[in-house]
Amino acid sequence: MTTTDPTPDLSPELRELLDSVPDTGGVTAETVVYDADVPLEGFLATPTRASSSEALPAVLVLHDWMGVIDHVKVRAQMLARLGYVALAGDIYGQGVRPTPETASAEAGKYYGDVELFRSRLTANLERLRAQPGVDPARIAVIGYCFGGSGALELARSGADVAGVASFHGALGTGAPAEKGAISAPLLVMTGAADPIVPDEAVTAFEDELRAADAPDWQLVSYSDAMHAFAVPGTDAPEHGAQFNATANRRSWAQMTAFFDEVLA
Repeated sequence: MTTTDPTPDLSPELRELLDSVPDTGGVTAETVVYDADVPLEGFLATPTRASSSEALPAVLVLHDWMGVIDHVKVRAQMLARLGYVALAGDIYGQGVRPTPETASAEAGKYYGDVELFRSRLTANLERLRAQPGVDPARIAVIGYCFGGSGALELARSGADVAGVASFHGALGTGAPAEKGAISAPLLVMTGAADPIVPDEAVTAFEDELRAADAPDWQLVSYSDAMHAFAVPGTDAPEHGAQFNATANRRSWAQMTAFFDEVLA
């Protein structure tokens, strides 16, 4: 299924987010199904202007605990507008799209089984690597919340990628990185007012990276930003989660500068 307007029914907040990146050449998008231990269903966005002979850099976009919904599809299209092939990958499996009431339990299956989590993550990465027109040496990974944690799990696993960026992802793991395992440059963006990622979690994560001899990492903390600061429409400060326009804008700019370096 290919369309020039793959997400026609976006909320006003997500439409504004998408339009924050000008569409100068068009984006082609499609639903793609691929295999892991179960079928996975992702969303692939490609710059329409790309020639068939041109190998492009690519970005794997990992979803939050709600699965492959409009937010990550919008992020994939934004990246395609910037010239990247982008796959909004699927961790949960085809047809598994939890409700707000069941999302925590669904995500918890993977937080509690790092081997399964990393296996699904790797399946998504390899699907993007196999995409015709993708330069396999120029692939980066980003993720939001649950997906931010997933991006860091890929890095810990030693995945051969050009860079990893995490937006308000949990920083803990059941399988800390072994010494020398992490090779990819890391950009970790967190909220200074995020109760899910408190200061002690940040310190523990930094200690993990030092112990693992991670060669290239940076951690950015945004003042007054809660969990999910980059997900428009989030407004649950009583649960420590709220969209923050400033942190969203700055974190996206930080990511694009990072990609200008690692995907050049």
